Amino acid sequence: MLNIIPIPAFDDNYIWLLHNKRYAVVVDPGDAVPVIATLNKLNLTLAAILITHHHSDHIDGVTALLEHQEAPIYAPQYEKFNFEHIKLAEGDEITLPEISQSFRVMWLPGHTLGHIAYVNDETLLCGDTLFGAGCGRLFEGTPNQLLSSLNRLKALKGSTKVFCTHEYSAKNIAFALTLEPDNVDLMQREVNVRAQRAQQLPSLPSTINWELKTNPFLRCSQATIIKNSQAENHDELSVFTAIRTLRNHY
Repeated sequence: MLNIIPIPAFDDNYIWLLHNKRYAVVVDPGDAVPVIATLNKLNLTLAAILITHHHSDHIDGVTALLEHQEAPIYAPQYEKFNFEHIKLAEGDEITLPEISQSFRVMWLPGHTLGHIAYVNDETLLCGDTLFGAGCGRLFEGTPNQLLSSLNRLKALKGSTKVFCTHEYSAKNIAFALTLEPDNVDLMQREVNVRAQRAQQLPSLPSTINWELKTNPFLRCSQATIIKNSQAENHDELSVFTAIRTLRNHY
């Protein structure tokens, strides 16, 4: 049976750890210390490391983690890394036999130009592309690229669990309510997340269905969001660009 647990890191990062009580796969280990502590505590053998993009808070723990235990690293071929890795491109599939999982690779430019995600029928490991009720900032790509990437994620099976790598849900929901104050699902999500965080529980994973109901960056065609976006034009890209800019300053 597969378990997926968050390892908190830095101020708001989650390093996701997939394990079956024997082997573990780690996603975006920006800090090795809490990962090694978790591996030791649960008596797990590291089987692989998955990387979504090159930002330091996602990769800076790799070297120390490899010193603790050797394991293959999977990372996007579109970006450069200072460690040996198996290069992945759009449409590739990886099999992780130790935890009986396979993932296909989606190239999702926007947050960075080479960002990838790992997805199967149950799980989306999406790095910093999609967040709970939000999306990543545009550090390298264009609004059109990120919108196209998000629209690809919208098409995934609704029950797919979304494992984002930052605890941004509460602030994203507060921003989303400025665009869609009458969204009943969004109001309920605010209640749920407030309760989770009060108990120091993660607000994640989400699901694609939940994001479709509450994430304004997936809802750019909604009349209320168009109205409150302050966009001069009402096409999807214009609205997306406008609300991404608003979120930058929220």
